[in-house]
Amino acid sequence: MRHVMSRLLALALLALCALGLAGCAAKAPGTAQSALVVGFSQLGSESGWRIGNTASMEQAAERWGFGLMMDNANQRQDKQIAAIRSFISYQVDVIVFSPIVETGWTNVLTEAKKAGIPVIIMDRMIETDDDGLYTAYIGADFLAEGRRAGEYLLKKADAMGAEHLNVVEITGTEESTPMRERQAGFMQAVDGDVRISVIERVSGDFLRSKGEECMRYLLKKYGADGIDVVYSHNDEMTLGALDVLEAAGINPGKDIVLISVDGQQEAVDALKEGRINCIVECTPDLGENVMRMVDALSRGEEIPKQNHPEETVFTEFDDLSGLAPRGY
Repeated sequence: MRHVMSRLLALALLALCALGLAGCAAKAPGTAQSALVVGFSQLGSESGWRIGNTASMEQAAERWGFGLMMDNANQRQDKQIAAIRSFISYQVDVIVFSPIVETGWTNVLTEAKKAGIPVIIMDRMIETDDDGLYTAYIGADFLAEGRRAGEYLLKKADAMGAEHLNVVEITGTEESTPMRERQAGFMQAVDGDVRISVIERVSGDFLRSKGEECMRYLLKKYGADGIDVVYSHNDEMTLGALDVLEAAGINPGKDIVLISVDGQQEAVDALKEGRINCIVECTPDLGENVMRMVDALSRGEEIPKQNHPEETVFTEFDDLSGLAPRGY
């Protein structure tokens, strides 16, 4: 009876959400399978990538006929933890969340495990000694993304005939998986090459406004002549840095090499215009794979622990004329 009442409460909340009264997204069930309810904690809406990721989840849930109870944490871990606890209370079938940072999840995920609710981690990973606290991870191989950025820089250095390049790195949110692994992968690729020197790293928190702040600080400290390469961990920060460079009379893509990660449309357009040199793809279109895993779990099937989408690299050396619109 308690489970039935919890499910009725969940479905009632979904109905409110559909009417726009609860600040979340929900789709009305249409088939027997659609009785499944997914609780989704999104970490924020700080970028075109994140907005595209949310849309991917909403559209996929609708295609599969699943209810989607969504909460936007607006970059606050305490809000994510509260959302996950609310999903547990409503007895959702599966919890999906994109963690803001890696640590601090043990207690709430232990509660989900005790409640028998599978947890899928999306986009960013957590740090835990007990990988039984989550059922699966789906998201980019951030270490490989960092390596691809470094490999491009080595190719660019060869093409330039460069003897030495000073690199500044604008990193993402501190202690987040993409920040740590994009940095580590980049260094794996360039470490040992005497031409490459990373002279400073500053955190832009994956925000365009902070990318601007970081670039202003770096220009003031080193001057345009002291910076050869900007390696930025996402397009939003890159676009913020690009605005600052151009306002200072510097030609990004020519005077200073710009390397970015994500692949959103505005950044790809800048790449085609020669204002960005390289974008390492990180796709936000994870919703379909997530819902496929939700369906498999509902059928009692096992799913892979680690799931990475196929991704590529777009550079100034490529023919990008046939590249389809990015959709985000």
